[in-house]
This record gives sequence, C-alpha cells and structure tokens, in this order.
Amino acid sequence: MTWLENVWLSILEGITEFLPVSSTGHLMMGTQLLGLKAEEVDTYIICIQFGAIASVVWLYWKRFFGPQAWSLYTRLLAGFIPAAVLGLAFDDLLEQLLQTPAVVGIMLISVGLFLVFMDKWLPGGDRTLDDVTHKDAFVIGTIQCLAMIPGVSRSAATIAGALGCKLSKKAAMEFSFLLAVPTLSAAGLYKLLKNFDSLSSDQLYDIALGNVLSFFTALLAIRFFLRWVENRGFAFFGFYRIVAGAAFLWYLLG
Repeated sequence: MTWLENVWLSILEGITEFLPVSSTGHLMMGTQLLGLKAEEVDTYIICIQFGAIASVVWLYWKRFFGPQAWSLYTRLLAGFIPAAVLGLAFDDLLEQLLQTPAVVGIMLISVGLFLVFMDKWLPGGDRTLDDVTHKDAFVIGTIQCLAMIPGVSRSAATIAGALGCKLSKKAAMEFSFLLAVPTLSAAGLYKLLKNFDSLSSDQLYDIALGNVLSFFTALLAIRFFLRWVENRGFAFFGFYRIVAGAAFLWYLLG
C-alpha cells in the first residue's frame, strides 16, 4: 500500500464510520478500485477504526468519565454482548464475506431502499440518551449484528433499532456513536491480536497513520451527521447508497 492509498482509505474510514453508508463496505469498494487484494488489507480495514472510536471518546468525554459513567458502561455492555457472541461464532463466515465485494453492492442498495423511507417508517419518539434502558440497549445491540454483513452499516442498523425503541433522532444517533466504542474496539483488538505476528513494520505504520487520519475526519463527520439528520432526515443517505451500490456492481460486472 502506498502512502497516498493509505491517506485515501483512512479518510474514507473516518467520513463513513458513523454515517449510515457502511464504512466497511466503502473500504472494500476503495480497495477494489485501487487494485489492492482484499486478503492483504482486511486487518488494516478493521484496525483503522480505532481512530474513529477515539473521536467518539473525545466528543463524549463527560459521558465516558463523568459521574454517570458506570450506568453508561453497563448499558453499552448489554448492547455489546450480542455482537460479541455472534462475532466469535461466525468468525470464519465473516472473514469470507469481507473478501466478497459483490455482497457490498447488494447490501448498499437493499439498506438504501429502507433508509429512503426510514423517516416515515421509524419516526422515533422523544426519549433521550439517559432514558435508554438495558433492555433497549440489548435490542439495539442485537439489531447491530446485521451489520456483520459488509454493506449493511452498523450505524444504520443501530439507529434504526434505537428509533424503534422510541428514542429521538439525536439520541438514536448518539447511542449509535457510543455503542461503537466497545463494539469496534473489540473487533479491532481481536483482529490485531489474531494477525499481529504476520504484520510487517510497514503494515503497522499504515495502521498507525490510518488511525490518526480517521480520528480527525470522524470528528468532522459526526458533527455534520448530527446537524444534517436533525434538519433533513435519512433519505439522502438512502439515495446515495442506491447509486453507489449500483455503480459498484456495474464496475464489478464490467
């Protein structure tokens, strides 16, 4: 991987991680378009999520380290458990899916169609972040598991689950951001430890640089996303996914 390819992919990660467009799907499309082999960059794709995770901790520092932090941790644990169990149970299948680009195009379109109508189907309620119960967190975490399929989007799945639990749009998005911390951290650590001995110094440098760049771009993306959805809803992201998915399938077929 060249320095420019690393910059491009890590910025792409930071921009797409918390938008409902699938960061993993976009990174798989990016590597395909750059001519990189999926099996050579699958660890990189997962591990540069640490930078995006750090951006959430930075923005919600008081939530993570304030007087009510313990309550948040227990709810995030309830939301994390389904992904931990299913992730370990289907690890080999997930590895295969990460090397199957066509899945991304199909899921981008499928979930995109849902997002176009999500504002109507799931208008949410007026519950705040503090109103999230352990049961809510577990339900949202279970729906989050759909995002193990590349192209679905962890953000889209968790926000839809949160809106179904009658959270407001802002609270749904913020809980999605917070739940990303244990979920993505565990996935990244597992992948890094599993493949650490086979990583070269150049690959470790790529991962380190990728995390720095994804941190700063994710900060900007989170702020943009909150403002956009509160004013305009989710339909734009649905239309974008449909166009991107169709274009990627056309590219693969061509």
